[in-house]
Amino acid sequence: MSEKTLTRMDLSEAVFREVGLSRNDSAQLVETVLEHVSDALVRGEQVKISSFGTFSVREKSARVGRNPKTGEEVPINPRRVLTFRPSHLMKDRVAAGNKR
Repeated sequence: MSEKTLTRMDLSEAVFREVGLSRNDSAQLVETVLEHVSDALVRGEQVKISSFGTFSVREKSARVGRNPKTGEEVPINPRRVLTFRPSHLMKDRVAAGNKR
C-alpha cells in the first residue's frame, strides 16, 4: 500500500482539471462542501454520500477504563465520536484494489 495522502489541495486540483472551474473557484467549492459536511456532523446529523458511505456521530457513555501499563482504573468521560461506514460499492472497490 502507498503512504500517499489525498489532501484538500489534491481535491481542488482534481475539480479544476475535471470540471473546468478556476483554481480559486475549485478550492472554494471543496471548502464549501467540506464545511457543509462538518456542520451537519457537529449538529449530530448523518451524512450519507451515495456509493461512498455514511458518516455519523455516536454518543459514548462514561465508563471506567484501565491504564494498560499500570493496571490503574481511569474514568473515561462521555463523548461524541465520529464513525464512518463505507457503502457496499466502496467496500467492493477497495477489496478489488487489493488483488494485484
